[in-house]
Amino acid sequence: MEEINLKELFAYFKARIVLILIMVLFVVLFGSVYSLFLKVPVYESTSSIVLVSDEGQASGNVSGSYSQTDAQLNKNLVSTYCEIVKSKRIAELVIKNLSLNYSVDELLGEIKVTNSDNTEIIKVKVIDKDRGLAADIANEIVKVFSEEIKSIYKLQNVSVVDVAEEADKSYNMNYMKEFVIYVLAGIVLACAIIFIVYYFDTTIKSTDEIENGLGIPVFGVVPEVKRKQKGRK
Repeated sequence: MEEINLKELFAYFKARIVLILIMVLFVVLFGSVYSLFLKVPVYESTSSIVLVSDEGQASGNVSGSYSQTDAQLNKNLVSTYCEIVKSKRIAELVIKNLSLNYSVDELLGEIKVTNSDNTEIIKVKVIDKDRGLAADIANEIVKVFSEEIKSIYKLQNVSVVDVAEEADKSYNMNYMKEFVIYVLAGIVLACAIIFIVYYFDTTIKSTDEIENGLGIPVFGVVPEVKRKQKGRK
């Protein structure tokens, strides 16, 4: 493998700094056009529920007695409940109730269900191009899920903690962050291209290459002479 002279490589890059800046500007320009005019903003809304005592929820007293047995039961049910929230059964009912023009797979692709460690809290996140619809879907999922749990497990241990609201700003639009990414991407791309050109450049760049390659000393170097072009009188 050919050894790379870091000093020569640095000089090679330095001599092409203008080219690097042009390529960075090119990437930033096209990236900005994409972010401003082509990228579709999406919005995220979150609704959260907590598993409570079945007896307390059934009697309308959520803050009622909550035994160790209830806590253990709910912890065992959390992962199962998370899977039920993302089930086709729930998705189909939400589509029907809200008259959505979505397929089941499309709706499920917008839903993300998470559970905080060592808690009985389940968060339902929905991402959609319509901020109002994202909130409606999240709330409807929780509503349908609560009803279906009564049918499946004969339990009433689901209580709403936070109702989903319309997002103030889009989930995927951060112009400053994207600008920095485009600048870094332009620098990396420019440096990669220039390095490849340098690596495969077989021209002689210095007297050291002649001495190392041919094994003979260099006794003299003809300097480069730049001629001034005289205008015609």
